[in-house]
Amino acid sequence: MAEQPAPQRPVYVRDDYETATVRRAPKYGVFLAAGASLGILVALLLTVVIDGSDISPYTQVVYSELQVFGFTALICVVAGVALGAIVALVFERVLGRRTRQVTVDHEQYEV
Repeated sequence: MAEQPAPQRPVYVRDDYETATVRRAPKYGVFLAAGASLGILVALLLTVVIDGSDISPYTQVVYSELQVFGFTALICVVAGVALGAIVALVFERVLGRRTRQVTVDHEQYEV
């Protein structure tokens, strides 16, 4: 049986201290999804409030509740996403002022 070579230990090359800026930022996807969810809820509430059994004066068609929900959801989801984006931008402005400098220890090894 052949002997396996001993594993090499990492060799310390250098150690640097660097200064990094840490800032908090909102996750935009979460805010956009929350805005879309809010838009769907508003569309659902508007669908219940709007009576879709009347004939439309413009098209002379009776729209079902599902159609009314679809039309209002198109508008409300877009408005909710826009509102979520605006809230995220405001949070970024407010939290962006709270940046701080930290010292980072950067070590480099070679095998």
